[in-house]
Amino acid sequence: MRLFKYNMQFNMKFRLFVLIVIIAFLGCSEKYTPKPRGYFRIDFPQKKYHPMQKNLPYHFEIPDYAQILPDRLNPDHPDWINVWDPKNKAEVHISYYSLDKNRQKGKKELSEFIEESRRLAYKHTVKADAINEQIYINPVNKVYGTVYKIEGNAASPMQFYLTDSTRNFLRGAFYIREVPNIDSLKPVINFIEPDIIHMIETTTWN
Repeated sequence: MRLFKYNMQFNMKFRLFVLIVIIAFLGCSEKYTPKPRGYFRIDFPQKKYHPMQKNLPYHFEIPDYAQILPDRLNPDHPDWINVWDPKNKAEVHISYYSLDKNRQKGKKELSEFIEESRRLAYKHTVKADAINEQIYINPVNKVYGTVYKIEGNAASPMQFYLTDSTRNFLRGAFYIREVPNIDSLKPVINFIEPDIIHMIETTTWN
């Protein structure tokens, strides 16, 4: 009788041990779900604008945290500039052409400049998820153009051209000098895009 009780106690302990091992094994085999990559929080400055202090054929307002730098890669074009935001490593490259001078030299016409701007924007189709076009019309200041918003991991998230259709043609391209990664750069893009729209809306010809 005692031997039977001992065997019963031993079997119960053994079964309990096996059950604990099984539970531990099943717990270890649970699938691990990695957490999404985190990015540093970016503190953006308050938006304030001031008139661009430079003698050029065109004029617009820029953010207080931006600088006007000459385009050192194109010294033959003194009217080309970069609107540089050093904190966010972002810039809007501005190129300008006098339509009058181009006609006198027998060079490009307005339609050719417009087509070239469109081609340069759609050059990013390979990386872009979508390209949205928006027409801009400001008859008071005689400023007309098109804004290209480029979605996805494109090198340039936004481009545009402006003209008065007779004498002036201006093209802008927005770049962030970092490896294109829409997840990490999206906050910067969202912050800078209203500044570009403000530049466009305040553009006048001198």
